[in-house]
Amino acid sequence: MPTDTDLPSWRDGAARSRILEFVAGVDDAGVPPADRVAVFDNDGTLWCERPMPVQLHFIVERWAKAAQRDPSLADHEPYASALAGDFRWLGGVVERHYAGDDTDVRTVLAAIVADMNGLTVDEYAADVTAFLAGTENPVVHRLFRELSYVPMLELVRYLERHGFTVYIASGGDRDFMRPFAPEIYGLSADRVIGSSLGLHWRESDSGGDIVYGDSFGFLDDGPEKPVRIWSRVGKRPLIAGGNANGDIPMLRFAGGDGSGLGLLVHHDDDQREFAYDRGSERALAEAAERDWIVVSMRDDWTTVFAER
Repeated sequence: MPTDTDLPSWRDGAARSRILEFVAGVDDAGVPPADRVAVFDNDGTLWCERPMPVQLHFIVERWAKAAQRDPSLADHEPYASALAGDFRWLGGVVERHYAGDDTDVRTVLAAIVADMNGLTVDEYAADVTAFLAGTENPVVHRLFRELSYVPMLELVRYLERHGFTVYIASGGDRDFMRPFAPEIYGLSADRVIGSSLGLHWRESDSGGDIVYGDSFGFLDDGPEKPVRIWSRVGKRPLIAGGNANGDIPMLRFAGGDGSGLGLLVHHDDDQREFAYDRGSERALAEAAERDWIVVSMRDDWTTVFAER
């Protein structure tokens, strides 16, 4: 039975009650552990995504260095914005993507491919680790790695105690998330589903390497999310959580016949984090139609980030 100590950073209310009731129902129904699958988006669902997703901050640094090495890039996006330290164009790319316009996304993806072509997965993981070790969010002024949402981490641990296997299913790069998922989220690298560049094998005297190629593999967002979840897990999730329009197909996929639980994190707290609906308008409207839980960051969480 649920107790007062379950989800301690969640205020008593409809969101917390529905989560606890759903999990209690799964227990009462004797759902086998193999069928207890939960999936959560990453950016804006498990950690802060403003002023733009963390991976874009990482990539911006790499683009700026690339433009310094090759000045011919400096007059073109996304390199011009990277050199200027101006996040407005890049932030707009994300917002336009959520609104269904991927014109500039293709420009960004081409620049990502150009940057990573020939890099080994081990080199990339080391670069990600070094970046997160000492880089701050420019608005919140805390390390990016400190900006995971405490209530969502509690939810992940709560579900695991009730026999759920939890996966990240993100539009972000799978290999960007894998180096930090174990430490920040307590989820092993094999629990990370995300976008991917093309990969190939390169022979070497040290046993060979997995290397990024000159093409983009897939963008794990929108209708691609259920496909990638099924490809990895082989099951429909019982629980899915997201925060944006790109998460709608994943939320619909959960349960499938109405037996699942959809959860949408609503960014409505401009004091402790950020308040914005752009990019989640359709998801919020559909949440009302499909009875998904809308989690108010302002009203449902007693805290957002961990105390220092």
